[in-house]
Amino acid sequence: MSSPFLAIDIGNTRIKWALYDSASPGAALQAQGAEFLDHIERLADGPWADLPSPGSMLGCVVAGDAVRRRAEEQIVERFDCTPRWVMSSAGEAGIVNGYDHPTRLGADRFVAMIGARHRMLAAARPGQAPRPMVVVLIGTAVTVEAIDADGKFLGGLILPGHGIMLRALESGTAGLHVPTGEVREFPTNTSDALTSGGTYAIAGAVERMVQHVRSHCGVEPACYMTGGAGWKMAPVMNGHFELVESLIMDGLLVIARERASN
Repeated sequence: MSSPFLAIDIGNTRIKWALYDSASPGAALQAQGAEFLDHIERLADGPWADLPSPGSMLGCVVAGDAVRRRAEEQIVERFDCTPRWVMSSAGEAGIVNGYDHPTRLGADRFVAMIGARHRMLAAARPGQAPRPMVVVLIGTAVTVEAIDADGKFLGGLILPGHGIMLRALESGTAGLHVPTGEVREFPTNTSDALTSGGTYAIAGAVERMVQHVRSHCGVEPACYMTGGAGWKMAPVMNGHFELVESLIMDGLLVIARERASN
């Protein structure tokens, strides 16, 4: 009988976790949650207090070694489980890493691409060729990844997320303050103008990458979007983007299965 599996994604702002009934794609979700990084020490005695102990865990971290160690302390305190973390490599689970220095690619980007490729292949009709992909992570920062039909990561963009853009404008421009505005086609007040500007800047970068992939591969790419602020972007995108809340968790499940079978 398989044992529960704990997947953890430590971003720049929050730690997200999910407990599944096994370490394989499509496993049933038993529990999930998120905490701001300032509150990591609450996990063992809080959200994790009544969880069954996982047989294994796997995570990815972009927030740095100090945050990772704090998470590890909670894992060891609460569970009889060895913390294991994904490091970007030259290739794994169907993705070939085309970065100039493969280990410098953010682990969250690497894992999300693996999750997206698994999703794309699973959705293909019998006999249908694999498709190239554009994979977008919308968080504190935004990344836009290009992957060809063979699973090779061609390259990607990194740009500031909504919050960073707005804070940069606030600090560098007299009289502007971080707003709570709406996305409008023709903004007629400063709050809407700032929110719309940031949103369409991200959308423009994503759409340019879709054009690059379409031109390079000669095929319309499958497009996936994930991240805490993905829901803000999805309504303004041209073309079809599948919004997948759990793309990084999906990737961790794929990697866990692959490693267990090797």
